[in-house]
Amino acid sequence: MKVAPIIAALNRRGHETALVHTGQHYDPQMSDTFFEQLGIPAPTFSLGVGSDTHAVQTARIMERFEPVLLETRPDWVVVVGDANSTLAVALVTSKRREELRCGLAHVEAGLRSGDWRMPEEVNRVVTDQLSDLLLTPSADARENLLREGNADSLIRFVGNVMIDTLVAQRAAARKLCMGMKLGVGSDYVVATLHRPSNVDDRQTLTVLLESFARIADDRPVVLPLHPRTRARAADFGLEPFLRELHVTEPLGYLEMLGLTESATVVLTDSGGLQEETTALGVPCVTLREQTERPVTITHGTNRLAPWPLTIDGVLAAYDDALERRDQRSEIPDGWDGHAAERVADALENTEPGARLRMSS
Repeated sequence: MKVAPIIAALNRRGHETALVHTGQHYDPQMSDTFFEQLGIPAPTFSLGVGSDTHAVQTARIMERFEPVLLETRPDWVVVVGDANSTLAVALVTSKRREELRCGLAHVEAGLRSGDWRMPEEVNRVVTDQLSDLLLTPSADARENLLREGNADSLIRFVGNVMIDTLVAQRAAARKLCMGMKLGVGSDYVVATLHRPSNVDDRQTLTVLLESFARIADDRPVVLPLHPRTRARAADFGLEPFLRELHVTEPLGYLEMLGLTESATVVLTDSGGLQEETTALGVPCVTLREQTERPVTITHGTNRLAPWPLTIDGVLAAYDDALERRDQRSEIPDGWDGHAAERVADALENTEPGARLRMSS
């Protein structure tokens, strides 16, 4: 969802692009379907790293990406988000940057949760410290970067490229009429769970699934079930709670967008859904202790569930979200469907290697 509009904007301007798919997200329903629906060209390079520990996965990506970098010798390497792929590619590029005279640009720079237990937080901070161009999605990101000692000259506000994709695909998603297709009508809750901190701990996953089951007494709860969550629910003997829910396989982007836009409330631990619900005006409860997207709370429809998570706390947060259904939210600056054009502007108007020049 982040790469599609950037590639389209660069291609419209006549730039040559090479798309590297690391294979970190390897489930076909959660990867291949997105390429089809978003019109992303087939990857120029597929690294096929698959799943493993953080260290092994990061090392595999580094090992397999370096030959790609040496073959293509790009002017810019653009990384997005906060995955292990982001960090691995940033590390390889930074070590070869002087030799190749290329730049490293990070899309979604400056997002911070403050929770160093999250692997994503480590990935974000280290990637930003290595990057020549810090492309921020919201105003708070710039303050985070300056506080960490990054030069203001490296920072460009571009807005949220995720919303570019949402704006482009919203009409097609609506046509799917997902609530009717799934048999839950027009008044339902969407829930998603995938973060290891939520699904790998028996007590936490029990709290969340039992909470969803109780909410299902009020209105249907649709749970597109992540493979990791499905496996842990089976390991912990929690399938009885799943039987109270409307469980589906993981959904493609259009299906998930259509389902989300028509939802009464969304309960999630996903960063992307926090942003999408803010853009769509749908009340959202984030099932995490912190969020790296505070603008979705200060400007949007998002709220954090009380921490530590309890059944009563999740139910109270759900009730609060119901009361906020008719409240208008403010769309953050730069969430206008044109962020990718600003990314392209920044790449065109910045000479690669800025961080190298600052240190020389």
